[in-house]
Amino acid sequence: MAAAGESAGADASSGAAGKALLAVYIGCWYAANILFNIFNKRLLKIVPLYTTVTLFQLAMGGLVGCALWATRLHKYQKVTADELKAIYPLALAHLAGNLFTNLSLRQMAVSFTHTIKASEPFFSVVIGKVFVPGTAFHPAVYASLVPIVAGVTLASVSEVSFNWVGFLTAMASNVSFQSRNVLSKKFMGDVKLDNLNLFAWISILSCATLAPFALVLDAAKYGGVAAAAADKGIALMPLLSKLCVCGFLHFLYNQFSYVVLQRVNPVTHAVGNTMKRVAVIASSILVFRNPVTKLNLLGTAIAIAGVAIYSQVKKLKPSKSVSA
Repeated sequence: MAAAGESAGADASSGAAGKALLAVYIGCWYAANILFNIFNKRLLKIVPLYTTVTLFQLAMGGLVGCALWATRLHKYQKVTADELKAIYPLALAHLAGNLFTNLSLRQMAVSFTHTIKASEPFFSVVIGKVFVPGTAFHPAVYASLVPIVAGVTLASVSEVSFNWVGFLTAMASNVSFQSRNVLSKKFMGDVKLDNLNLFAWISILSCATLAPFALVLDAAKYGGVAAAAADKGIALMPLLSKLCVCGFLHFLYNQFSYVVLQRVNPVTHAVGNTMKRVAVIASSILVFRNPVTKLNLLGTAIAIAGVAIYSQVKKLKPSKSVSA
């Protein structure tokens, strides 16, 4: 009896420790994402070259992965040529999603960009229906899209920082990231990589693809940007450090997202992701003090509520759909 009691006590202690560790991981995920978005927005004001900023973010993902492999802090998994071919479409979608996000953030407030990005489930459903044969959704899933679309529309018409370039590129980011999910289902069945190895290879391939375009588009502007930063009291090395830190935060929040996903079911992760977006929107409003109207806040709240409903409905009403 005493042994059984000790075992039960140990299990309870282990369960409590597991929950506490999960809470720490979620906190780190949120903190890294909030810091990344704030840091990224400030950086884009100093370095308005969104292609180069994106390049640094992708490069840091690859460099950190290589450093972890080299120091044996994380096991390197060998990839074949066929696996790289399967990963490359994901890398292109990842590249496009991040590039469009940075262009949107360059044009508009962080809070509004993330309100638009809350419409990802809508694109998940549309892309799933169009490109995945046999995909079927319960009517409740379609119904959950109504508040998402209505909320984003209301937030858009009342947004002080609204402009079409920022709006359309945020939408393009949604299409890119949801296309990545579809491509993952299609091409990744035979690829056996853990999350860090996969993310590192996606980062390396997308960085190698973007690098020549970044040089062609931005190289001639580097001197002018460095001079403008120097006028604001930011020397070249601190400027490069900011680019690297921003890239590292990008890597960090992606990895914590994967770590949390490994420990919870997809619906719990989706709800956590929704609340993370709320935290990013709220923190950006507090930090940047960008003006928001009551209608804008109402639209954001409706859209976020729609996303939360969508994530629950997908679990309660399973279908052969693409994960959002």
